[in-house]
Amino acid sequence: MAAPFLSSPFQPYVYESPQAAVTAFQILGGEAQIVQIMLKSQEKVVAKPGSMCYMSGSIQMENVYLPENEGSIWQWLFGKSVTSVILNNTGPGDGFIGIAAPSLARILPIDLAKFGGEILCQPDAFLCSVNDVTVTNTVDQRARHNAGGAESILRQKLVGQGLAFIIGGGSVVQKNLEAGEVLVVDTSCIVAMTSSIELNVKQANPTRRVVFGGENHATAVLTGPGIVFIQSLPFYRLSQRIARQGCNISGNAREP
Repeated sequence: MAAPFLSSPFQPYVYESPQAAVTAFQILGGEAQIVQIMLKSQEKVVAKPGSMCYMSGSIQMENVYLPENEGSIWQWLFGKSVTSVILNNTGPGDGFIGIAAPSLARILPIDLAKFGGEILCQPDAFLCSVNDVTVTNTVDQRARHNAGGAESILRQKLVGQGLAFIIGGGSVVQKNLEAGEVLVVDTSCIVAMTSSIELNVKQANPTRRVVFGGENHATAVLTGPGIVFIQSLPFYRLSQRIARQGCNISGNAREP
């Protein structure tokens, strides 16, 4: 007997925007995706370093420092890049570029005009953008916690009216919070959210952390109204599991 169908409060993320008529793009692949963007003459894409996969011969690539990056000193301290890549179509005709997700991630197109011109993201969520998008990396003063690590201190803010592409690990779902509605999420599972959402971080009891380990030691309490995007496989979880598996394999190999 099949399990009964239950309506879910979460929705798969579906992109709908008039921007698609202005900038043609296509998201390719399943788990480790590529966004292929068509550029008219003199159009440009701003991308994170190391994300370019392929491009037409008319595209010129330049690595630059963007002065609006307010949190560049924090990025530098945490070993993150402080530059961006500008990819400009200098040819007379149309060109194209393929920007790849750096891990097993899905690419989400975000039309900032539909989100009030601003959205908050996890550090490193930004992949690339077209037209009017400004990326700033700043300390999140709203989260009342002192957890260590760059992921809990540094956050990205995308501002403008252009088209941005961000990444989320594993499966990504969207939740529309009504005014006063509360949602509790693991802090690392938040990909992005609108600035209208109130965020408070709740630390796990220290005794529970000692007994059960560091998993889910901090949860985010989100209060609507607003929209939040949630990822099922944050990169740090994936990297931790790979590292643990590697240690287990190494340990077994040493046994006589």
